[in-house]
Amino acid sequence: MDQVYLLHHMHRVSEDHEDIKLLGVFSTRELAERAKERALNLPGFKDSPDGFSVDKYIIDRMGWTAGYRTV
Repeated sequence: MDQVYLLHHMHRVSEDHEDIKLLGVFSTRELAERAKERALNLPGFKDSPDGFSVDKYIIDRMGWTAGYRTV
């Protein structure tokens, strides 16, 4: 396995605060999407159905290669 799929959920708590949850790490996009469908029936998640994202990550590869800057 050289890649994984992360399932996150984000909802805005206030104008300047987001609540981000990592729901799981999956071996395939299909499994991540199935988990998303299950979560859509749970309290909180069902009230914010647009907050889900599934992202592919390559194992042993750094994602932030250019650093970051706070503005």
